[in-house]
Amino acid sequence: MKKHTVVICTGTLCHVLGGSELPSLGQSLPEAWRDLVNIKGSPCMGYCKDGAMQPPFVEVNGELIQEASVSKVLDCLEKHIAHGTKEK
Repeated sequence: MKKHTVVICTGTLCHVLGGSELPSLGQSLPEAWRDLVNIKGSPCMGYCKDGAMQPPFVEVNGELIQEASVSKVLDCLEKHIAHGTKEK
Protein backbone atom coordinates (compact mmCIF):
# COMPACT_ATOMS: atom_id res chain seq x y z
CA MET A 1 0.00 0.00 0.00
CA LYS A 2 1.41 3.37 -1.04
CA LYS A 3 1.62 5.85 1.83
CA HIS A 4 1.43 9.62 1.94
CA THR A 5 4.97 10.95 2.21
CA VAL A 6 5.99 13.87 4.41
CA VAL A 7 9.56 15.14 4.05
CA ILE A 8 10.74 17.58 6.72
CA CYS A 9 13.77 19.76 6.13
CA THR A 10 16.03 19.35 9.14
CA GLY A 11 18.70 21.76 7.91
CA THR A 12 20.06 24.39 10.28
CA LEU A 13 18.14 27.35 8.80
CA CYS A 14 14.80 25.52 8.86
CA HIS A 15 15.47 24.27 12.38
CA VAL A 16 16.35 27.73 13.71
CA LEU A 17 13.43 29.44 11.95
CA GLY A 18 10.72 27.29 13.53
CA GLY A 19 11.26 23.80 12.22
CA SER A 20 12.47 22.37 15.51
CA GLU A 21 8.88 21.27 16.33
CA LEU A 22 8.34 19.46 13.03
CA PRO A 23 10.18 16.18 13.75
CA SER A 24 7.54 15.48 16.44
CA LEU A 25 4.81 15.56 13.76
CA GLY A 26 4.26 11.80 14.06
CA GLN A 27 3.03 12.24 17.63
CA SER A 28 0.39 14.72 16.40
CA LEU A 29 -1.06 12.44 13.72
CA PRO A 30 -4.58 11.20 14.39
CA GLU A 31 -4.56 7.46 15.14
CA ALA A 32 -6.46 6.70 11.91
CA TRP A 33 -3.69 8.30 9.82
CA ARG A 34 -0.66 6.62 11.38
CA ASP A 35 -0.57 3.69 8.94
CA LEU A 36 -1.19 6.03 6.00
CA VAL A 37 1.74 8.42 6.47
CA ASN A 38 5.50 7.99 6.09
CA ILE A 39 7.54 10.81 7.68
CA LYS A 40 11.16 11.38 6.64
CA GLY A 41 13.78 13.99 7.39
CA SER A 42 16.06 15.63 4.84
CA PRO A 43 19.33 17.34 5.85
CA CYS A 44 18.57 20.23 3.45
CA MET A 45 15.97 20.43 0.73
CA GLY A 46 17.66 23.42 -0.96
CA TYR A 47 14.62 25.72 -0.97
CA CYS A 48 16.45 28.19 1.29
CA LYS A 49 18.74 29.04 -1.61
CA ASP A 50 15.80 30.88 -3.23
CA GLY A 51 15.57 34.10 -1.20
CA ALA A 52 11.88 34.43 -2.07
CA MET A 53 10.89 31.30 -0.14
CA GLN A 54 10.32 31.23 3.61
CA PRO A 55 11.61 28.38 5.83
CA PRO A 56 10.93 26.02 7.44
CA PHE A 57 10.03 23.73 4.54
CA VAL A 58 8.05 20.51 4.36
CA GLU A 59 6.82 18.52 1.37
CA VAL A 60 3.62 16.48 1.51
CA ASN A 61 3.47 14.09 -1.47
CA GLY A 62 5.75 16.52 -3.30
CA GLU A 63 3.65 19.61 -2.46
CA LEU A 64 5.82 22.29 -0.84
CA ILE A 65 4.74 23.99 2.37
CA GLN A 66 6.64 27.17 3.27
CA GLU A 67 6.69 28.56 6.82
CA ALA A 68 5.64 25.07 7.84
CA SER A 69 4.14 24.27 11.21
CA VAL A 70 2.61 21.09 12.58
CA SER A 71 -0.88 22.50 12.03
CA LYS A 72 -0.14 23.52 8.41
CA VAL A 73 1.25 20.07 7.65
CA LEU A 74 -1.74 18.34 9.27
CA ASP A 75 -4.13 20.52 7.22
CA CYS A 76 -2.29 19.64 4.01
CA LEU A 77 -2.21 15.95 4.91
CA GLU A 78 -5.94 16.03 5.61
CA LYS A 79 -6.57 17.29 2.06
CA HIS A 80 -4.34 14.62 0.55
CA ILE A 81 -5.91 11.84 2.60
CA ALA A 82 -9.46 13.02 1.81
CA HIS A 83 -8.68 13.16 -1.93
CA GLY A 84 -6.65 9.97 -1.95
CA THR A 85 -3.61 11.65 -3.53
CA LYS A 86 -0.28 10.03 -2.82
CA GLU A 87 3.28 10.55 -3.91
CA LYS A 88 3.83 9.57 -7.53
